[in-house]
Amino acid sequence: MGHAGMAAAAVRYLRSAGAPEAGGTVEPLPRPDLRAVGDDERAPVDPLEFRRVLGHFATGVTVVTAPAVESGNARDGGTLPAGPAGFACQSFCSLSLDPPLIAFMVARTSTTWPRIARAGVFCVNVLGAHQGDLCRGFAVSGSDKFAGVAHEPSPVSGSPRLAGATAWIDCAIHAVHTGGDHLIVVGRVEAFGASGGDDAPLLFHRGRFGRFTG
Repeated sequence: MGHAGMAAAAVRYLRSAGAPEAGGTVEPLPRPDLRAVGDDERAPVDPLEFRRVLGHFATGVTVVTAPAVESGNARDGGTLPAGPAGFACQSFCSLSLDPPLIAFMVARTSTTWPRIARAGVFCVNVLGAHQGDLCRGFAVSGSDKFAGVAHEPSPVSGSPRLAGATAWIDCAIHAVHTGGDHLIVVGRVEAFGASGGDDAPLLFHRGRFGRFTG
């Protein structure tokens, strides 16, 4: 079954289960084959230049977390590590007001996504300007990202809610779509909140962290 078929299967699963409950498992989709088009179909775009140009678009920065799941054989052939999961994500956006939906994008090569998919739920932590080091920690693969990081369970999914985040959005996975070498994950919002202060957000622009001034 190809990537598009696996995405359709994930959506069919969600629909057959009705409105997904917190803790439901979602097919993580295969990761090894990243080709979206054939070599003869590929546009003449330099990947490095493409990244440089799009880097002029400033974004906020989040950490997407999920609760620990039972260790076992994942659908993609591996064994899921124990403990909560999390990764730094700048490809995040609001999607719908009615129903309340958000979306984030994750690379198919991500080792964290299968764990989030297995959990079926996640929490988006919107980082403040003072949390650059925290973001760097969650951007590194293969380490204990939660070591020394203060957090508590989010109210619905139980996903880690990171201390000091300016806002948080607690979600269940609503749908998964393919998008080239990434996956587009749509989350149904179950709960949310903000710090209530005037904390400046952490920004990412042209490969560097920044903040509002003036």
